[in-house]
Amino acid sequence: MQSGPGPRVEYRVLSPLEATVDSTPLNLGGIRQQTVLATLLLDANRVVGVDRLVRAVYEEAPPATARAQLQISVSALRRLFGNHGVSDVITTHPQGYMVRAGDENLDALHFRGLVGRARKLRDAGQREEAAATYRQALGLWRGVALEGMYSEVVRSGAGKLTEQRTAAAEECIQLELALGKHSALVGELLGLVDEFPLRERLRGQLMLALYRSGRQAEALQVYRDTRQWMIDELGVEPDPRLKRLEHSILATDPRLDLPGTRKAAAPEAPAVAPAAAPAAPVPEMLPADIADFTGRDDLVAGIRERLLLSSHDQSRLAVPIVSIVGKAGVGKTAMAVHVAHEVAAEFPGGQLFADLHGGAPDMVGPAQILERFLRALGVSGTAIPDGLEERAEMYRALLAERRMLIVLDNVAGESQIKPLLPGKPTSAVIVTSRRHIGSLAGAVRVDVTTFGPAQSAELLGRITGAERVEAEPEATADLAELCGHLPLALRIAGARLAARPHWEVAELVERLEDETRRLDELNYADVGIRASLSLTYDSVSEDARRLFRRLAVVEEGPFSPWTGMALLDLPEAPVRDLIDELSDAQLVDTAGTATGRHSQYQLHNLIRVFARERLADEETVEAREAALTRVLGCFLFLMTEARHREYGQDVLIRSHDVPLHPLPDRTVDRILAEPLQWFSRERQMLLPSVRQAAMMGLTAHCWGLAVTAVTFLETHVRLDDWRDTHEVALAAARKGGDQLGQAATLQSLGSLAVTKQNFAAAETHFRRSAEIFDGIGDALGSALAARGLGYLARLHGRADEATAHYEAALRVFRESDGTVAVAYVLHNLAQLRLGNGDEDAAGPLLDEALRLSREGRGRRVEAQVLHRMGQTHLERGAYDEALETFTQVHDVVRLIGDHTGEAYALHGIGSARFRRGETAEAAEALHRALVLAESSDERLVMGRTLVTLGELELATGEPGRAVARLTRALPLFRQMETPAQEAGALVLLRAAHLAAGDPEAAGRALADVRELTATMAPEAAGRVLARLAETTDRDAVATAG
Repeated sequence: MQSGPGPRVEYRVLSPLEATVDSTPLNLGGIRQQTVLATLLLDANRVVGVDRLVRAVYEEAPPATARAQLQISVSALRRLFGNHGVSDVITTHPQGYMVRAGDENLDALHFRGLVGRARKLRDAGQREEAAATYRQALGLWRGVALEGMYSEVVRSGAGKLTEQRTAAAEECIQLELALGKHSALVGELLGLVDEFPLRERLRGQLMLALYRSGRQAEALQVYRDTRQWMIDELGVEPDPRLKRLEHSILATDPRLDLPGTRKAAAPEAPAVAPAAAPAAPVPEMLPADIADFTGRDDLVAGIRERLLLSSHDQSRLAVPIVSIVGKAGVGKTAMAVHVAHEVAAEFPGGQLFADLHGGAPDMVGPAQILERFLRALGVSGTAIPDGLEERAEMYRALLAERRMLIVLDNVAGESQIKPLLPGKPTSAVIVTSRRHIGSLAGAVRVDVTTFGPAQSAELLGRITGAERVEAEPEATADLAELCGHLPLALRIAGARLAARPHWEVAELVERLEDETRRLDELNYADVGIRASLSLTYDSVSEDARRLFRRLAVVEEGPFSPWTGMALLDLPEAPVRDLIDELSDAQLVDTAGTATGRHSQYQLHNLIRVFARERLADEETVEAREAALTRVLGCFLFLMTEARHREYGQDVLIRSHDVPLHPLPDRTVDRILAEPLQWFSRERQMLLPSVRQAAMMGLTAHCWGLAVTAVTFLETHVRLDDWRDTHEVALAAARKGGDQLGQAATLQSLGSLAVTKQNFAAAETHFRRSAEIFDGIGDALGSALAARGLGYLARLHGRADEATAHYEAALRVFRESDGTVAVAYVLHNLAQLRLGNGDEDAAGPLLDEALRLSREGRGRRVEAQVLHRMGQTHLERGAYDEALETFTQVHDVVRLIGDHTGEAYALHGIGSARFRRGETAEAAEALHRALVLAESSDERLVMGRTLVTLGELELATGEPGRAVARLTRALPLFRQMETPAQEAGALVLLRAAHLAAGDPEAAGRALADVRELTATMAPEAAGRVLARLAETTDRDAVATAG
């Protein structure tokens, strides 16, 4: 781009793609050119590799001329800008191409710059200015980022922009809530919650805004609606923080009010000691406060409030106790000491502190602590009783007339501290422990977790110097991640850097990246992570230690109790007890929001490193491999059973040699009570398990897990997981010479390509899998490949070829136990009969397909069969029956969580209502279908819905809108290479142009129809031409009238 004075170029990606020169919009050409420019703008000022650009344009099936076509697109863009006086828009580099841009001419860069400035203002305490800057940034958005572009690369980049926008909106709203703008925010928050229903922070902000606006009932209703929606749609409960907010709203908790609006408590009159009384010692046993204490503001405020109840509420009957719980190194002691110093002035009787070394070999008993405390309170050594009970009585008597703060650090259990608790509520107690002391009556538990990235960087900056952190932001982020955001680890790392000013942060990162030495590196001046974790590890039972170290066998990610059952080869009840023991010791954390029998757990990354050390030292290689094989076998067993329970008697290719690890029936029934929700919980384990199986040479486990999970991945629209698992599985099968695995994986990759409407790649995969299946004599596999080829042939109008493939598959499926597979083929054969106008032959096929799908409990196929029946009713003019049938489809797909199926069902409902003359209701259903199709990038139903909307708008006298809809549908059908669908859209587009008074455009559409039908199969072309003749006759009548 020209650097000196000249035409002003502006790019917009925070909306549909747009480029202007001196405010004049440019026609950016076809989808290929737009995709190239969008991809370059998403990485503005960085070289984008040719391979990435090719992938953006052609996805997984680039033609041999892809690079040449890319050069043509780049040249066309350069020519376009050059014609407007702008040169060097796209520069060529050895690795690829680059677009240079700045804040002044690329809205995404301008947005990021403003958000960064807003955050700095916020952190500096300039809240009004920060909020205004956030608003300026959000004002740059004029719609959906890069709307209307369907390249996966572009959509991924657009998704990141949307995430940045949402995060900025949340931060802005948080500031404005603090500034008292709650009433004005309600409307905006309602819209954001509707747009981003999974963002629980937005829902919490809406609840708070409503509550502060005096709308408590509505705030509570938001929570109830949120909870019901999450249970219905996701099968999980809301975040516990949202639940706590609901409780606070119910209780009209004054802490929800804006700071400064609460009534201040009246100061209490100072106590006056009797004149004759000698001055009592005022112990000050607290360790020094930590000068660089970082974060935890909300937790600190809550602890302060709880402790100060003893100072301001003399009617209290119980001693205020705060129990701070967290894993080793998380900063429990630091927080306790910091809070104690902050509130020390409120406790004029003094402060007592003791480290009880809970769980360590040198654990201190209460009698020893009482001796120290009594001496600090002025009792001479000769006056201290010998017995524990007598010491405790004297201690409580001395504290009765004092207001004191007692800090008990590293507590093992209630018995260790019960004698150390005051008898009256004038004093307060802070307890820290790695375990939750559940029997500590009246205690408020405060869970301390690891830092977030910003807090980690702040702490490192305070220890090493802010300029050092700012000079290496990426290395600092990597260092914090390698420390697991654990405060103790961060302090050790910071201390090592501070002691070595000549080191770069990146140098320490490089040392920590070696996992085998990470715990060695996180050691400084006799303080180390390994020693701290060893104390906890040694404090649990041998069986719990065995489970803990074997958890390191499994790759990173959450695990469920069944994983522990497989690792130890033990029943469920004892394994749950061992997990509870590890959880109480803070060696495992709960993960996610599932509870009860669906609870999941995870290991902090440094604790996982420690577990791997223990595994290597204490378990043989044979024991490790056997444990992993059991886990993978159990996962495959549960996946297969879940698939059968959710999708019925469908066919599945699997190796009969793979060793499974079954669980007892009662356990399986509990685990798989809701198979879809089970898969949602376990999905994060899928790809790591597939990779681990490949690395271990367990090829059958590897591809078995991948192909068995496919139907779940399709239902949940997890296409990246589908691709990634199968790429690993295919490579493993090829490496291991497993032909069955290769064929099964290729067949499944063909189905993925169909789902992504990449039909050329799908045909390649299906044909290659058919060759391998035929070569090894696997008839069932050959039938699956034939079924896929039949679908492609039917979609492209090759009816005879499709029929041959389907009938070949049907013969095999009828001989197997594949009831659902038979139903699927029958309903596709029925569609072929309907396409030829043979309704009499189609009816019995559909009836049998519906019966078999229900017998085999294949609800997805049942929905597909019903959808086909609905189309049949629609085509023969039975609109009431069509609406009823499509409504049944909608009920089924909603029940099983099939969002793609829901889009098809709504399209059917809209079509039926349109034919019944219910245009408003039809438009509503069709718009809902379009939103669902766009969210899952289902281009086929998206295109069909656009066509039906165009037809509806044409019928209701809005030909201009119809032209826009139909024009948008055409490239979708071209990308999918579905000429029959494209030709049908062109027929309607011709009619819309005529109705809009544009005969020239109508003529071009007509020419396109004739050119396209000349390349189609005769029967498909005949149906299109018949429709063209029908609309031509109507146009002639309208003109004559």
